[in-house]
Amino acid sequence: MKKTFVSLFWTVLLAVPSWACTNLLVGKAASIDGSTMVTYSADSYALYGELYHWPAADYPAGTWLDVREWDSNKYLGKIPQVAHTYNVVGNMNEHQLCIGETTFGGRHELEDSTGIIDYGSLIYITLQRAKTAKEAIRIMTDLVAEYGYYSGGESFSIVDKEEVWIMEMIGKGVGNKGAVWVAIRIPDDCIAAHANQSRIRQFPLNDKANCIYSKDVISFARQKGYFKGNDKDFSFADTYNPLDWGGLRSCDARVWSFFNQYTDNAAQWLPYILGEKSAPMPLYVKPNRKLGVKDLMTSMRDHYEGTALDPTLDIAAGPFHSPYRFHPLSFELDGEKYGFERPTSTQQTGFTFVGQMRNYLPDEVGGVFWFGVDDARFTVYTPMYPCMTKIPESYRVGNGDFNHFSWTSAFWIHNWVANMAYARYGQMLTDAVTIQDKLENGYLKEQKQIEQKASDLLKTNKSQAVTFLTDYSASVAQTAFDEWKSLGEYMIVKYMDGTVKKEKDGKFITNEYGGSQYPNRPKFDEKYLRTLVKEKGEWLKQKELN
Repeated sequence: MKKTFVSLFWTVLLAVPSWACTNLLVGKAASIDGSTMVTYSADSYALYGELYHWPAADYPAGTWLDVREWDSNKYLGKIPQVAHTYNVVGNMNEHQLCIGETTFGGRHELEDSTGIIDYGSLIYITLQRAKTAKEAIRIMTDLVAEYGYYSGGESFSIVDKEEVWIMEMIGKGVGNKGAVWVAIRIPDDCIAAHANQSRIRQFPLNDKANCIYSKDVISFARQKGYFKGNDKDFSFADTYNPLDWGGLRSCDARVWSFFNQYTDNAAQWLPYILGEKSAPMPLYVKPNRKLGVKDLMTSMRDHYEGTALDPTLDIAAGPFHSPYRFHPLSFELDGEKYGFERPTSTQQTGFTFVGQMRNYLPDEVGGVFWFGVDDARFTVYTPMYPCMTKIPESYRVGNGDFNHFSWTSAFWIHNWVANMAYARYGQMLTDAVTIQDKLENGYLKEQKQIEQKASDLLKTNKSQAVTFLTDYSASVAQTAFDEWKSLGEYMIVKYMDGTVKKEKDGKFITNEYGGSQYPNRPKFDEKYLRTLVKEKGEWLKQKELN
């Protein structure tokens, strides 16, 4: 459960970090089937993708809990353990509570190195203790108030089977234990998102059903000299995480892209994303249609395709139209500063999920943790049920690690395939999407049948129902693993040495004697060749010899 982050602080001139996360949120009236939903990509160049599990447990009085920073595994301190904890699988617990996050960092001086609760521990401790989103908000804020907040500014997605909340929190600096924070409930018929830039601006001061905040969130800003206006004009984001070019183009742009997919008027906010005017996007919007689980899977794979930000169309995409940009994402040349786009789907993802919660089903069945490892574009989201008692082998903590390859680890198999595909993205993507859609659509198609069987078992024997869902989750994880490993074997044969082998009826073609058939040798497209010639045409030009 290690993840490497440093505090994020956006400098004015596009200091875009190489790590970042994305959360997409959907209210129950904005979904096809009445689900609340939330997504998360845990993005870091040093995060190993695996599925965490904390079994439900009872503890005697006087038990202490060691707190270790999720990012580094650094020991921070200890806190009293509660009498009973809940079963947690990944970022969802047995009561259909799901929590995600994105780091915005904010003001450096508000970090508290003496605190003992970091943002990752805050999530996973709370999932073991809370049943609802509001209870989670209370526990999270009480924990940091009592023990100090160790991390930089965070946006948390806190979602249960009824409500969707975004809470933003930042510390108060060394010697000022606790944090300032505000939590907003997203209306049931709306969608929202956040992506490493604080998103809560003005908020209602007298609507406790839909907005909760720390009593000093405004007064502390006045004390520090960050804010001088009227309370009603106070903006959490503008005060604690002032917007700059990096926060706009590399962070809010991902939110804009999500809104652009499901609203008819997102074009009005494009000038804001391009830095041409200051009016920001709203925190949430009503979608133009209701969303399903597959829609969120698709949105997590977004690279701004078909928009003004589409990275597959410029010269940096190379001859195979890759949307991926390696280091540096930002650079300086001849006194000017530049930066590439940072889309939702990115190569440094450790794990990703779509959380689905339903109030009309028993908790054992209603919550589904659709889990995947590595880059969302090249993952398979598999249904994990948060009542499960054992983690599938391919996702198990300890099956390989960040520095040790394992042929039985889903993280390493997905990285193997993805890193083949990055080099020839335009040619290889279709093969991956074919398997993705087959598996994910199959899981979604059989979901009702599986859950009906589990619900029937719950009526007579809860233990049998839990065993059934545990075994089912293990079987789909293994199927996805096996299919993806076969895909890698297929791709390395098909695309060997820059060629593409010829196929018929799903099999590679041999020559008339049963030997090797000469493969296709695809050409670079004309646009790429013209760019190449423009840069180096005289050197490449073939000349007549005397």
